Order: sequence, then structure tokens, then C-alpha cells
Amino acid sequence: MGAYKYITQTLQKQYKERDAVYRNKIMQWRAGPAISRIERPSNISRARTLGYQAKQGYIVVRARVDKGRRTRRKTMGGRKHKNNYRFVQPQMSHQAIVEQRVNRLFRNMEVLNSYWVGEDGNYKFYEVILADPAKPSVNISSAIRGGKAFRGLTSAGNSRGPSKKKGDNKKLRRKKLQATPYHFTPYVKKVKAEAVPRPAPKQAQKAAPAKAPAQHQHVAPAQHSSPAQHAPAQHQHAPQHASNAPAAQHGSHAHDAHAHPAKPSEHEAHRPAEHAKHEHKK
Repeated sequence: MGAYKYITQTLQKQYKERDAVYRNKIMQWRAGPAISRIERPSNISRARTLGYQAKQGYIVVRARVDKGRRTRRKTMGGRKHKNNYRFVQPQMSHQAIVEQRVNRLFRNMEVLNSYWVGEDGNYKFYEVILADPAKPSVNISSAIRGGKAFRGLTSAGNSRGPSKKKGDNKKLRRKKLQATPYHFTPYVKKVKAEAVPRPAPKQAQKAAPAKAPAQHQHVAPAQHSSPAQHAPAQHQHAPQHASNAPAAQHGSHAHDAHAHPAKPSEHEAHRPAEHAKHEHKK
């Protein structure tokens, strides 16, 4: 591939400098027909990379296409809204359009690929590689007649959208999906946790104090299980309270009632006589 490297550099230099050789070629191509078959490719390195071989059944066709936007044909249908536009967007590149035009002319052959060779102010020039699948020397699968240029299966057709050749066909995709394991964990039934006891309703909370005496009856024997033990302590302290704090006797009648019987005080004893004297004076 040493020679092909220098050929590519020479062609690139001619296009950048616009030398006399390149300008003469463009002038001849522009004066000639729009689609013409040539004996050998202009850029042999690029043609061999895209599948060209110097064998029976392979040909190269040079074609030109107008640059810029594509104008529509003028119709005589009157001034209607459907005719009120000037340019058409075919959603295809210039190279894809050239491949389809060439394949319509050479219908018994299949387009392998195409490449750019030059351009001027009005036109772009491409060379299209064609192969005849009926020839025994053409034994490549890409030469099978299938209208690849019209189905977007060439390199120029694939540039307008996502590539369809890179993906597997439907049968291979189905096999791969069957072979791949599941990407999610299997479902496992969860065990329910023990239920948390619910709080008692408000009616039950209001009725709860009614059960308090039963609890007191159960606790009372434990607190007063030995009344004999507490009785002496009350009798021992009773005299002390009577001697040391006589005022406490009035406040604790229940406690003193067990120790000494109640006696009328001097004030209460003289009260009837005082009332009698007072009534006598009146």
C-alpha cells in the first residue's frame, strides 16, 4: 500500500492548490455527459478500499449532481397552497442521489459503493463502483442484486440515519435474548411481621378507672398483711403527740380516737351556761 499512500497525497494536493491538471479534469467532466462509464477509476486507492477489482464483472461510472438545494418542477395547477413552495428537501445526500441515478441506468448490476472525485461551483462529481452478480468472477455477498442503493444499505445511504447493518437480524436477537439470564431477581414472598398492638379505644380508657378497686383489694392485703405490727407503733406514738403537741389532737381525730376516748373541752362545757346567762339578761 505504499504507492496508494502517495497517490492519495497527490490528489489531495491538486484539489487544495487547484492546479492546472485538476482544473482541466473538471472542465472535461462538466462538458461531458452527466453519467458516463470509464475504463479505470480516477482514485485507484479509494476504489480498491471500497471493493473494486480489475476483473470481469466490475465497472466504474462517473456521474455529476447539481449542488445546493433541489428546486421543484413548475406546475400548471393554478395558485394553490400545495404548489406554494420552491425547493424540495429529499432527505438524502448528493452521493446517495448519484448512486440511485446510476443504478436506474445499469439495472442488471448492484452498487457496491461510491466516492467523491471533485467539484466546482455548480456540480459535484462522484464515481460509483458496480458489480454484476451473474459473472462467476464476482463471488462476494455484497454484489447480490437487492437494490441496496434504494434501501439505504450503502455507506452513503447509512449516513442519513442510524446504521441498520451493525445490528443483528431478528432471529439472532431472539436467540441472544433467550440465552441471556434474567436481569432481575425472582420474586420471593415476604413474611409478614408481627402486628403491633393497637392502642385501646377511648371508651375503654374511660372505663379503666372502674377496675381500680379490684386492684386495690388485691394490693391492700399485701400492705396491711400484719396489722398487729403497725398497731403498737401507733400506741407508742400516741402519748408523745398528746403531751408534746396538744394542737395536733384537733387535726387528727381519727388517730386519737383509737388511743383515748373523746372528752368535752372546757370551752364546750361552759358554753351552755353562757348562753343561759345571756338569755336571762334579755
